[in-house]
Amino acid sequence: MRHNVKGRKLGRTTEHRQAMFRNQLASLVESGRIRTTLMKAKELRPIAEKIVTKGKRGTVDARRQVRRWLAQRELVKKLFDEVAPRFQERNGGYLRILKLGPRPGDGAEMAFLEWVDYQLAGTDKKAKAEKPTKGKGKAAAAEGEEAEGEEKPAKKTAKPAAKAPKKPPTKPTGRGQAPTKPPAAAKKRSTQRKAGSE
Repeated sequence: MRHNVKGRKLGRTTEHRQAMFRNQLASLVESGRIRTTLMKAKELRPIAEKIVTKGKRGTVDARRQVRRWLAQRELVKKLFDEVAPRFQERNGGYLRILKLGPRPGDGAEMAFLEWVDYQLAGTDKKAKAEKPTKGKGKAAAAEGEEAEGEEKPAKKTAKPAAKAPKKPPTKPTGRGQAPTKPPAAAKKRSTQRKAGSE
């Protein structure tokens, strides 16, 4: 029986496994989200949550302990100044694992490991609040534009001036052939040849 033996070896030696976790922690602090296998994510989460708890303490000793896992000073600074203060009111549970399904090559279960307050770029709550929603929001936005009144006519006058004259369409040609001219130009050419031969 394997009493008091915890953790997965992940097919690596201890040094290799710890080096891999250090790299993954650096990527997690830097970008806020990493994509890895489910087993690695489950092993990395407790380590990451412990360094965030140390980051909440903010002492010099805590910084030295975090430096064992994060080699770059910039990432330690980011952890203590940006990441840890976001979870000041939280007692653990700073990360979540989102399952992605099997990997196409070998069928390994994949997952995202990310901070619980992580948001994709371009999906800010402020941006959603500014955009009008369906129904009443559009009507309110239209009323707001009518009240301003000055911007709408300026936009309409600018559009017609920007239009360029359209060129006559050409017929699609086969590969490596020159585009054919419109029929009117072909008629002119044929009449010029006749006049030249006479």
